[in-house]
Amino acid sequence: MTSNPVATGAGAGAGAGAGAQAAARRRERAVRAAVEQRLIGPDQPVVGLLDVAGIRAAAAELWAAFNEVVAPGTPVLHAFAVKAASLVPVLRLLADEGIGCEVASPGELALARAAGVRPEHIVLDAPAKTTAELREAIELGIAVNADNPQELARLDALVRPRTGPGPALPPGPLGLRVNPQVGGGSIGALSTATATSKFGVALLDPGAREWVVNAFTKRPWLTRLHAHVGSQGCPLELMAAGVRATYELAEEINRTVGRQQIDTLDIGGGLPVNFASDEITPDYLDYALLLRDTVPGLFDGRYGLVTEFGRSLIAKSGTVLARVEYAKSAGGRPIAITHAGAQLATRTVFAPESWPLRVMAYDGEGVPKPTGPDGPVAQDVAGPCCFAGDLVAVDRPLPELQPGDLVALLDTGAYYVSNHFAYNSLPRPGIYGFSISGSGKNTRVRFAPVRSPQSLDEIVAESGGEHAGALSGL
Repeated sequence: MTSNPVATGAGAGAGAGAGAQAAARRRERAVRAAVEQRLIGPDQPVVGLLDVAGIRAAAAELWAAFNEVVAPGTPVLHAFAVKAASLVPVLRLLADEGIGCEVASPGELALARAAGVRPEHIVLDAPAKTTAELREAIELGIAVNADNPQELARLDALVRPRTGPGPALPPGPLGLRVNPQVGGGSIGALSTATATSKFGVALLDPGAREWVVNAFTKRPWLTRLHAHVGSQGCPLELMAAGVRATYELAEEINRTVGRQQIDTLDIGGGLPVNFASDEITPDYLDYALLLRDTVPGLFDGRYGLVTEFGRSLIAKSGTVLARVEYAKSAGGRPIAITHAGAQLATRTVFAPESWPLRVMAYDGEGVPKPTGPDGPVAQDVAGPCCFAGDLVAVDRPLPELQPGDLVALLDTGAYYVSNHFAYNSLPRPGIYGFSISGSGKNTRVRFAPVRSPQSLDEIVAESGGEHAGALSGL
């Protein structure tokens, strides 16, 4: 873990309203520049854009918020949940801002290592780790949070060389994940502290709390406690209640063993994102201050701290830009057929009540499209996938969209641009980060590739092209 750096970077200390307005202006300039620089057009009809200044600002605001509440010198690791944006350049950018990685698979660990994230800044969480994954993490010195008693038994065998005969393995921090069972939020699939959640040791189950205390008593090398209540749809008060329950358990364990065996609390992430406007609400300071009021002992310097924020660090900095290929109508309702649907906005298409997205309309030059004299037109915005429900917006009032126009899906930096759904073998779009310098006529927008557009040859290769005749020969 690292001690808290001083918060710096774009947006640090800026008012939330001013920051949101600045981000919106950057987005407008980037959309127009993407057209001018031919990142999007008839041959590349969909693209993902990432606002580098916005990502840096979010990282700075995270550090500043927790610096406000923790005791000076407290070891703090903010580890980005890689599943939220599994893109190596994004992980490298966040590492430059002092943010590590929380990984939940061998692939995510490989991405973190490819980004140059140091092992001591990586945390491995997953409900189904293999013995090989655990061994690799221990050998690398990566922090591991065991999920259940059976996994803890695997760790017993793997750490034995540290405590018994034979060469000692590098001492990566080891912990246990618990489920405080404080309840769920409005999105059940993302609520991880319900009575029946698959994650961690369920603390309120009969005998579970006593088992956890005893597990730590028997294992002096077990020094961390981890909990994560959930993310989108979870109120801050519920998240804070889960942290309080975890802190109280750590205090009980340390009293029982007669020393501070648990030296670090991993409180997870889960800050919800406002998808209704450009405003960032709630923000990290809101959460940090609530934690200080709810669990004051968490910040008195006795415990190191790990967080695992994901969506909130990057969602507002992403835009998916897609070309309108056709405009038609059915049953009297206009429908714009675009190149961004379920393959990108998977959650929005399949669970629109939980994951609504804002949609903005631009003309073919990337200029915001004005509404006509009769005002906005209620219309559907559809994607390219071959099923009827592939809709990112239904009956949405917008300037009437025409072929060649562009639609922007806002707040799509997390999960949308990186977690592609390969329906219809649609190619993954290119993703580009952007920065803006200068002002007025001297404004310059620079793009850098984050992920190249997927080629058709790559799709064929992923789909077993090299084994084309394998089944015919059986």
